[in-house]
Amino acid sequence: MSDFSDATKVTASALQAQAGRLRLLSENIANADTPGYRRKTAPFESAAAGGQDLPSVTLGRTKLDRSDLARVHDPGHPLAGPDGFYESSNVDLLIEIADAREAQRSYEANLKMFEQTREMRRGLFDLLRR
Repeated sequence: MSDFSDATKVTASALQAQAGRLRLLSENIANADTPGYRRKTAPFESAAAGGQDLPSVTLGRTKLDRSDLARVHDPGHPLAGPDGFYESSNVDLLIEIADAREAQRSYEANLKMFEQTREMRRGLFDLLRR
């Protein structure tokens, strides 16, 4: 039974990591038009689950993208300087949507693996009951 539990734990950790990634991507998309907003990123990290040699995935520490903020010319904007420019966000919606699609597909693949492990465990129990 240990192999089923291990597979479930690894898959659950991947689901949590992808859910966290989707949360960050959602924040980035929601704040794409917020002046001064910096894109948030977080790397995936490998960790041992429960002090065992069992690999798991976690979402690393959130970092702010330090690339230059976009300068927008809008003299009527309340944050515009004397030259008529203000700093917008550094969020590129195309990149965020592509990353969100990738995270969603990875989440779905991990969920499918979780469901298959559960079905295999149920099948084993059915065999053992006979």
